[in-house]
Amino acid sequence: MSDETTNRDKEQEELAEGTLLSHLIELRSRLIKISIAVVGLFVILLPFSQKIFVVVSRPLVEVLPGQKMIATAVTSPLLTPFKLTFFVALFVAMPVVLYQIWAFVAPGLYKKEKRFAFPLLGSSIILFYAGIAFAYFVVFELVFGFFAAITPQSVEMMTDIAAYLDFITKIFLAFGIAFEVPVATVLVVWTGLTTPEKLGKARPYVFLMAFIVGMFLTPPDVISQTLLAVPVYLLYELGILMSRIFSRERRGDAGETVTEDAN
Repeated sequence: MSDETTNRDKEQEELAEGTLLSHLIELRSRLIKISIAVVGLFVILLPFSQKIFVVVSRPLVEVLPGQKMIATAVTSPLLTPFKLTFFVALFVAMPVVLYQIWAFVAPGLYKKEKRFAFPLLGSSIILFYAGIAFAYFVVFELVFGFFAAITPQSVEMMTDIAAYLDFITKIFLAFGIAFEVPVATVLVVWTGLTTPEKLGKARPYVFLMAFIVGMFLTPPDVISQTLLAVPVYLLYELGILMSRIFSRERRGDAGETVTEDAN
């Protein structure tokens, strides 16, 4: 019996090692595909790096005196558009990135879970781009206009292009991630960690946390913090609504499964 038990344990260990190795190989394959997508888009967009910078810098340039920015480092005129093009390629490739993540996780899901996972994937992509669009068309216009309006008369507002790139990439990433709140809410309910009813009772705490998160993710001004916190809270309410619909449909599927098993 001991020899049989030992052999069985060895077989289980070998099976576990083989499964882990196959997962690592699959993960490497997905990461390679993500890298190819990002690098490929970067190479395609690189010849347009100067035009991309002009478009992205327009919300600030329009409120600057003389409508021009400055470069304080010798290499900034070359490296800043170069870096910006890479970030744009990464943002454009986000559907590929999210799809590869979903494809890596999908084999471990049941058929009914896959049916819900794909709409969540599509929603996460749409919400990510919605966050970036909201930052570009709404937040930048209000924040830069506010900064230009409060600049003392004895000070000329002149922004370095490298500092501007650091600022906007943080804002884009913050709003892109913040707009994923509905998807994150549904996933939390999906995993059984909480319920829509409990999420509803946590509204006051979430409202406060939205402003605290906005304080850390945005520059130290009230406008950008508020412009992040308010949409995050509204998206939290949308997430509660989506999780209720999801829970209702899931209970319906569970009832159908029980009925089929009984028959």
